[in-house]
Amino acid sequence: MQFLMLVCRDRSDSAQPPSQADREGAPDVEQWWRAANDAGKYVMGERLRPVEEARSVRVRGGEVLVSQGPFTETSELIAGFDVLECDSMEEAVQIASGHSMAHGGVIEVRQMWPFED
Repeated sequence: MQFLMLVCRDRSDSAQPPSQADREGAPDVEQWWRAANDAGKYVMGERLRPVEEARSVRVRGGEVLVSQGPFTETSELIAGFDVLECDSMEEAVQIASGHSMAHGGVIEVRQMWPFED
């Protein structure tokens, strides 16, 4: 089963590094990646460009509407994503908990739903 990790952080923190308290005990993201990859659980992932560069696209009445910025107005923004191959949601959550952004940010884990199901 594949799982999507949405790596989120507080919008007000987007230009600031995590605090010392949040960094304490947080693994380096490269160490996390190496461990997940070596275990055969990592599929892919990337950081995302700043939210100010996002575009939201809608089609209404046959007209393409493009607006600047993210679709939702929330206090958190999606900073990146990772895709994991895991045997269960519990395993995906355990792997996500080792990601550096779980310390001071938030990671949403969702099972992917293939089109053939």
